[in-house]
Amino acid sequence: MSERYEYVPHRLLHRHVRDIASGAEGELMAVVNENVSDSDAREHWIELAYIRGASGREFTTAAGNIEPAERQDVKGA
Repeated sequence: MSERYEYVPHRLLHRHVRDIASGAEGELMAVVNENVSDSDAREHWIELAYIRGASGREFTTAAGNIEPAERQDVKGA
């Protein structure tokens, strides 16, 4: 079996983005083309975006689900 993942350049890397599927926002940390196959017979590759939310925890979504987002300042705090 070949490598399980490879990094992919992305125009929004290290910028504030929104996952359109969930509405969650954060900084795009990486986009990875990942082999999610469970067998050696057939490879299945998908592009995953790794996003670090405000809590510091990272989550993933399909790379096609991200869009630029503007940071919202909290007022009255």
